[in-house]
Amino acid sequence: MDERQLRAAAREKLKGYCRVCPVCDGRACAGEVPGMGGIGTGAAFVANLQALARYRLNLRTIHSAKDPDLSLEIFGRRLRTPILAAPMTGTPYNMGGALSEREFIGHIITGSRLAGSLGFCGDGADPAMYDSGLEAIAAEDGWGIPVIKPRAQEAVIERIRRAEEAGAPAVGVDVDGAGLVTMALKGQPVSPKTREELAELAAATRLPFIVKGIMTVDEAEAAASIGAAAIVVSNHGGRILDHTPGAAEVLPSIAKAVGSRIAIFADGGVRSGADVLKLLALGADAVLVGRPLVVGAFGGGAEGVRFVLEKMTAELKQAMILTGCGSLEEVDERVIF
Repeated sequence: MDERQLRAAAREKLKGYCRVCPVCDGRACAGEVPGMGGIGTGAAFVANLQALARYRLNLRTIHSAKDPDLSLEIFGRRLRTPILAAPMTGTPYNMGGALSEREFIGHIITGSRLAGSLGFCGDGADPAMYDSGLEAIAAEDGWGIPVIKPRAQEAVIERIRRAEEAGAPAVGVDVDGAGLVTMALKGQPVSPKTREELAELAAATRLPFIVKGIMTVDEAEAAASIGAAAIVVSNHGGRILDHTPGAAEVLPSIAKAVGSRIAIFADGGVRSGADVLKLLALGADAVLVGRPLVVGAFGGGAEGVRFVLEKMTAELKQAMILTGCGSLEEVDERVIF
């Protein structure tokens, strides 16, 4: 697959919603929510990239890490890469509708599996969003993880039951979805969750429970204390609250506080394998990628998603060779400057 052709096809299908910029940094689409931009000034979107850019990689070439092992196990699934697909929804009002919700998430879940990865799917105001994700997961023998908006308790538990039936290996709630403009516009009741409410949700399922949208140490501690299996350090792609820090700014303190007790995923501003390596070195166990996979899905379907993930994985492997990391377990703070 040719990257220029993929990007050209995506640009045509996303016209008016995403410019498929040479560098996806949130500047051209600031304030475009609904759309692909960041909320308000777009500062939170930009902060994700700026936070990663502040770190440099320490070049090391006197070592034996000639063929790094990028494999890992997540929730019983053996993967070839720690680069996962972030949950994304809203093809009609965020992406222009050239792909239906089912087509889009099908490409994400199938393309992720083809790349030896794991895709997440999301929830939204239209029932087709969550339903489509579950259909795609079931079609790929449970190879995907649904993430539910912070709805009323009974509504979340009902969706958890359906995730179990679809064969998902885990299920999550993106607590930061409490601030989504698009949900408010569609009249969908979402709200913050108390610690007790999250504990009830975690206890309501036999599946590993994920809390997505953690940006502070105290909330990471809260998630760990209620029995969550993992957290996702994320500011929701800068689409919730203007002027938040970037994920890479808060990740080290969160990893230091809870990294020994809970799996940590990180999400925000990842555009290359080098960015992935930085987040792993800062304490993440795996990394989620969002907007680049929209380009992959719209430009080349499932194969386009596979192409983007495999390209980033190859970049990660090369960066690990040149920083002396023979496996993911060997990636630590020595890698970054």
